[in-house]
Amino acid sequence: MSEGSWSERLLGGFRKTSDKLTQNLTGLVTKSRLDEDQLDEIEEALIVSDLGPQMAGKVRARLSEGRFERGLDEDGLREIVGEEIAKSLRTVAEPLDIIAFPRPQVILVIGVNGSGKTTTIAKLAHLFQEQDYGVMLAAGDTFRAAAIGQLKVWAERLGIPIVRGKEGGDAAGIVFDAVKQATATGIDVLIVDTAGRLQNKRELMDELAKIRRVLGRLNPEAPHDVVLVLDATNGQNALSQIETFKEVAGVTGLVMTKLDGTARGGILVAAAEKFGLPIHAIGVGETIDDLRPFDPEYLAHVIAGGTK
Repeated sequence: MSEGSWSERLLGGFRKTSDKLTQNLTGLVTKSRLDEDQLDEIEEALIVSDLGPQMAGKVRARLSEGRFERGLDEDGLREIVGEEIAKSLRTVAEPLDIIAFPRPQVILVIGVNGSGKTTTIAKLAHLFQEQDYGVMLAAGDTFRAAAIGQLKVWAERLGIPIVRGKEGGDAAGIVFDAVKQATATGIDVLIVDTAGRLQNKRELMDELAKIRRVLGRLNPEAPHDVVLVLDATNGQNALSQIETFKEVAGVTGLVMTKLDGTARGGILVAAAEKFGLPIHAIGVGETIDDLRPFDPEYLAHVIAGGTK
């Protein structure tokens, strides 16, 4: 997909988020010097726009520096917000690189049911295929027959191998078989689906610990990545999911999906500020091409209301 096409998708996908931010900031600045009340209102508007208290505090501090004695117009304010967002996103924009040796690189994908986890696995697989990597899937979410079936359909569509078992089967056993097959057939990337139930944290922790032990026997470095899939429409709940899965699963990076269906895309910035975890890719649509790494400067420009 061309860069131009992806830029257009970002513009369209983040429209609701940028409109919400623009609306919340409208009328808060005047040509006179910003006073404390105005700074309070701007800070509150940024928090209400889901950018989080850390980002709101940074923008406020920037506006308080005294360089705006003569006031500021709305375009100037949005520019400053965009610059601060870019600084934050620069530190976390990090595509998933396939660097494991020996191969395969094992990527565990986790996330609550409904987050778009299985579809995200397919989109990541497609992304790696575009880079000429050999990809295999492992259906480690044995808790739901639907998840196994859905992953099988995607594997067939993409023309890639999948290792799966029965509903209720041993996830660690499936992962073990998948790594052995991937190693034997020269696969570069093994993407493992895992159960997304948070109702019983202990059960999930035990299952993931067992998968880690099994992987460790085959390759002490595996899993190389533990990627949490987040649904942006969950807003602030997405932040508590990061907190929980960090504790339960040792998350190493994030993918945020469904950013096109919400005005709460600012949560991406709040997550970057609060956790500092790498954000490997973002999703802005339904098609297989709609999940990509992002350019922090351009995305900040879009969130802050840029139109090109």
